[in-house]
Amino acid sequence: MNTSVNLGATLQEDSRGEFLVWAPTADTVDVQIVAPRERRLALAKEERGYFHGIFDEVEPGTLYFFTIDGNRRRPDPASRFQPQGVHGPSRVIDSRFPWEDRSWFGPYLRDYVIYELHTGAFTPEGTFDAVTGHLDELAQLGITAVELMPAGQFPGGRNWGYDGAYPFAVQNTYGGPDGLKRLVNACHRKGLAVVLDVVYNHLGPEGNYLGDFGPYFTDRYSTPWGMALNFDGPDSDEVRRYFIENALYWVRECHIDALRLDAVHAIVDQSAYPFLVELAEAINQEAERLNRHIYLMAENDRNDVRLIRSRELGGYGLDVHWNDDFHHALHVALTGEQTGYYQDFAGFGQLAKSFREGFIYSGEYSAYRRRRHGSSARGIAPHRLVVFAQNHDQIGNRPLGDRLSRLVSFESLKLAAGAIVLSPFTPLLFMGEEYGETAPFLYFVSHSDPDLIEAVRKGRLEEFADFRWMGDPPDPNAEETFQRSKLQHGLKLEGEHKVLLGFYRELLRLRKLFISSQSLSLIEVLSYDTEKVLLIRFGGERRAVATLFHFNRKAGSVTLPWPPGAWLKELDSAEERWGGHNSRLPAMIGGSEEVSLVLEPFSFAFFVDRKDA
Repeated sequence: MNTSVNLGATLQEDSRGEFLVWAPTADTVDVQIVAPRERRLALAKEERGYFHGIFDEVEPGTLYFFTIDGNRRRPDPASRFQPQGVHGPSRVIDSRFPWEDRSWFGPYLRDYVIYELHTGAFTPEGTFDAVTGHLDELAQLGITAVELMPAGQFPGGRNWGYDGAYPFAVQNTYGGPDGLKRLVNACHRKGLAVVLDVVYNHLGPEGNYLGDFGPYFTDRYSTPWGMALNFDGPDSDEVRRYFIENALYWVRECHIDALRLDAVHAIVDQSAYPFLVELAEAINQEAERLNRHIYLMAENDRNDVRLIRSRELGGYGLDVHWNDDFHHALHVALTGEQTGYYQDFAGFGQLAKSFREGFIYSGEYSAYRRRRHGSSARGIAPHRLVVFAQNHDQIGNRPLGDRLSRLVSFESLKLAAGAIVLSPFTPLLFMGEEYGETAPFLYFVSHSDPDLIEAVRKGRLEEFADFRWMGDPPDPNAEETFQRSKLQHGLKLEGEHKVLLGFYRELLRLRKLFISSQSLSLIEVLSYDTEKVLLIRFGGERRAVATLFHFNRKAGSVTLPWPPGAWLKELDSAEERWGGHNSRLPAMIGGSEEVSLVLEPFSFAFFVDRKDA
């Protein structure tokens, strides 16, 4: 087995090309070159089902297929570029690139502020190069990491990316591998890390030819989106190698700083040495070799703290866990919705537990799941949990793709911003959230198979049955659905949108100054359920901070104990400069063990203890 050779096509010196593919069920595999000059090159069969060969006259831009047993012509499973889409030939690329980030090490995890975007919907052009034009404003906002939704080649020109069929091939309509590298290079110049969303739990249905090459899939398990990948059955070593090499490709050749692992609960692996553990060890070794900070971020709906526990403590050794619980409780507190999975959340009251412990469900009974759910995150450093008020799933998996800006008041939008940005967790913003984008983010695809298109339409309707939401979703395959989901950047210059943008900028400035810059430890969380008031207080190496949240739709008063010190109000969401109508909170609190305060509807204020300043 050629462990020292990369899968797929690799250019060598003197116009030679090296090809390696795993096809254990095949008798013969040939490289069928279709341009610039048609020819057929036989690969030699090696141990464990690999086929390998080195050939002359292979230039950058060479188009090729693999032909299996003389009659099945398929794109390369490890193709780096599919310029004609998922059914077309693979293209040999020159991996060399004029990188300018040799002194780049990447930010520490506690400094991450993530901005999630969809490359196709973020700009009118829908390309990596077009994203580059917005990096200055993201850096000025206070973002430190840009997260790209999946960029692996998917069918057609519009898709969320989770239907990708070629994990190594960068989407042709976005700008291909060179376009991605230009964006990463530009991000690093601006001091921005890049997080890439990758899908290792399934492949999309159209253009997925991996099963023709070997047992990449298994029928022993299933996923909601298609066949499960074979991570623990016969021949699974080679399947694991394929996806680990993919992760290393993003890190080595594309200089990606972190991988967001989609829905790891759908990666079924009963082996004693799980795939995710092997992946974490490979990435950690690569990070040490490269002398860079590289992170693995797990999306998981099971609240499974083992994912981010160290190997020494019996964990998997990943770095970050998505915290859906925080989102759900915050969403219910702001909107009152309690259908579908929101039925498990009472809103305000559970936020206190999330601030204390991270996960809300840590073994309690879940009515939605009809069983106990979750494990405790107590003792986990809070920056290892990602929280958000919106993301692609929580918006796009609503029938009409309505953002929070369409569901709640302007005051509630500011309150949501404060809960996320001023938390001790790692905050994530979804594109346009920072200025209250009103365009929906809908689910869209561009499949070519009529039966598959109809299946997607039917599946979307069934998905919403538990929520009893009003309105049928727009046609996912329609071009108009995609176009409606594009951002309206001009809004950020207008009215409340402009105010909200400035508000986020100030929040992120305060986070950097008082939260990210020091290691925080929780001092107390006081919850007043009747008044719907939360007081969250943290201490750091230099000074303590406190945030007072009011989740009531009416103004109200509260009397609460207040710690000694000189607590200066750094930000108040109810002040007129932030679009509020009135604020009755004092500019400073101190000199009393108990204070009585009048709070405006859906408001919050951030205080810093200046006694030692």
